[in-house]
Amino acid sequence: MELANVVPWGRSFDEYRAMFGLSEDDLNGQILGCGDGPASFNAEATARGCDITSCDPVFQFPAEAIRYRIDAVYPEIMAKMKEGADNYIWDSLGSVEKLGEVRMAAMSRFLSDFDAGYRQGRYIPASLPSLPFPDASFDLALCSHYLFLYSDHVDEATHLASMRELCRVASEVRVFPVISLDGTPSKHLDAVMTALSEDGIDVSFQPVSYRFQKGATEMLVARAD
Repeated sequence: MELANVVPWGRSFDEYRAMFGLSEDDLNGQILGCGDGPASFNAEATARGCDITSCDPVFQFPAEAIRYRIDAVYPEIMAKMKEGADNYIWDSLGSVEKLGEVRMAAMSRFLSDFDAGYRQGRYIPASLPSLPFPDASFDLALCSHYLFLYSDHVDEATHLASMRELCRVASEVRVFPVISLDGTPSKHLDAVMTALSEDGIDVSFQPVSYRFQKGATEMLVARAD
């Protein structure tokens, strides 16, 4: 993995809570955030006393290198957000500029926590579909804005292997969103859900309160029977 190919974009604890319908009971368990990138979920949740582990290949790089990359790509991301603003709902964030402030605040919080969290084993450099955790290590695994969203970049086999791996390491898996970048349901969704069901895993859609990308109103939930 080369950092020059990464487009870091981090979300906050409040966004995670809304995206994944996280209850207080959920937050009392052992949680894995998979593909978290520079989100502040781990930092904020840890400060609240939660037990959170995050994994992402970007964690192999030092904080200053990640910070440099965030600053380098930020103007490009903001330009693309302005260009595609009609694909999003701005009720809560208000504007592209406000979105930028929220994202940069989340990523700054992540960067301030990264070194300590890495030493504590809260940030693990790893990526799907192969995770360095024993079976049933977590009560809940969360995957935000990777699986299904990038269906044109990640093939069906990798989606299925990734979901099986998440189900291996956690009792329950939640994935958000389940639509692709173009706002349509992922082309891999039906095949992955069918295969998981055949594995004896209960899969369902559940509505979430988070509203930003148009059409992204549900998460996929997978639980071992």
